[in-house]
Parts: sequence; C-alpha cells; structure tokens
Amino acid sequence: MATEQEPMTPPEQPGEIPSSSQVPEVDEQAAALDEMRDRWRRALADLDNLRKRHAKELERVRAEERARTAGAWLPVLDNLERALAHSDSDPSAVLKGVEAVRDQAVEVLRGLGYPRYEETGVPFDPTRHEVVGVVDTPDAEPNTVAQVVSPGYGADGKQLRPAFVVVSKRQE
Repeated sequence: MATEQEPMTPPEQPGEIPSSSQVPEVDEQAAALDEMRDRWRRALADLDNLRKRHAKELERVRAEERARTAGAWLPVLDNLERALAHSDSDPSAVLKGVEAVRDQAVEVLRGLGYPRYEETGVPFDPTRHEVVGVVDTPDAEPNTVAQVVSPGYGADGKQLRPAFVVVSKRQE
C-alpha cells in the first residue's frame, strides 16, 4: 500500500531562517509595531506641546487679570491722593472726601464680584461670619450677630473675607 504523503517540514528551531511564507507576516507585525511606536511618540510630543501652550496661555490670562484688577483700583488711588492734597483745608470736607473714596473702593470690590455685607440682627452663619466676641444681650435672639467689627466681602461661595462679628449668647 503505497500512499503518497506530503513531505513533512521539520519544526523551526531557534536561529533558523523562517520559511518564505512566514516572512511577510513578521514584516507586517514589525511595521505595525513601528507605526504604533511612532504614533505613541507623536502623542507624547503633542501632549508636551499642549502643556507648554496651556502654561503660556494661563500666564497670559493671569497677567491680563492682574492688570484689569490694578486698573480698577487706580481711580481709588487718584482720589486718595486728591484727599491728601486737601488735608490742610476744612476737616469736614476731607472727611467727606475720604468717605467717598471708601465708597468707591467698596464699589470696586463689588464690581470684582465681592460685595460688602455687614448686617446685624441676622442669624450667625459660620460660612459668612467669624466670631471675635460674644455678648450677653437680653433683647437679642441667641446666636445672632449683635455687632459687626469688620465687614465681610463676597457672596455665593466666592468669599474674599468673612465678616468679623460679635454674637449674642444664650441667656441663662
């Protein structure tokens, strides 16, 4: 019984040259790997360039905002200098001028998003007030603001400074 068998090829041994049918597959895999490495390197370079661009843009925006804020304070400074120039005149006129400058400064802060608040008789709110003292006030509700030592600035979670207050304590 003679049967024709196909010749068997021996299994590949390390160091052997692969057959011609395996070379294109290896070349395709190597090319795909090289392409992935190239894409990875480009993505890293793009990310690095994006970081650098973002840092420059952030610094530019910060500088613009600092200049805008400083510019908002220039009229206040000008008016303070005018008030000082008239310091030898009528004291009541100087006082009115200084009050006007204070009002202007409060308006600048409000324009920057930090309105002034200094209400008394309101319930103590630890997110808006900082207690600097406690008093026994018979005619006030316990835990209410009896006196504002320094006003607070800000609203809606954007607080520049809490109001420093004296709070009424619970009467015993």
